[in-house]
Amino acid sequence: MSKESSFDIVSKVDLSEVTNAIHIAMKEIQNRYDFKGSKSDISLEKDELVLISDDEFKLEQLKDVLIGKLIKRGVPTKNIQYGKIEPASGGTVRQRAKLVQGIDKDNAKKINTIIKNTGLKVKSQIQDDQIRVSGKSKDDLQKVIAAIREADLPIDVQFVNYR
Repeated sequence: MSKESSFDIVSKVDLSEVTNAIHIAMKEIQNRYDFKGSKSDISLEKDELVLISDDEFKLEQLKDVLIGKLIKRGVPTKNIQYGKIEPASGGTVRQRAKLVQGIDKDNAKKINTIIKNTGLKVKSQIQDDQIRVSGKSKDDLQKVIAAIREADLPIDVQFVNYR
């Protein structure tokens, strides 16, 4: 009798990499000519990015620089949900961006549907903010991973604890 193999589907953002990307982006902004004398800043408060700049145009440029640095550091940009742009003190504008950690119920249901539609002999269970997929055949598990990677999900997922 063969042993069951399994893996977990998770959605995590490495906050230390986000912090590194923020520091690198801030260095670039301090050296860029178009940001000279501007009040641009990026900070991380718990699991939320706070972007501050002089106007909406500079805020968009600030976002572009940050996203470029996040991509270079391997941080999934799909997991960033931007809030609305609001006025801040000193004539500046602020935008908050939430870093999504874990898989919410709606996305978990979508992933389960994708797994069921493959028609493979695997079981999937939603466990809090992750999904455990198990089956007898490791080939079937590999096919499930491939199907989920091909799917256009609103969040970035990682596959961990493959045994």
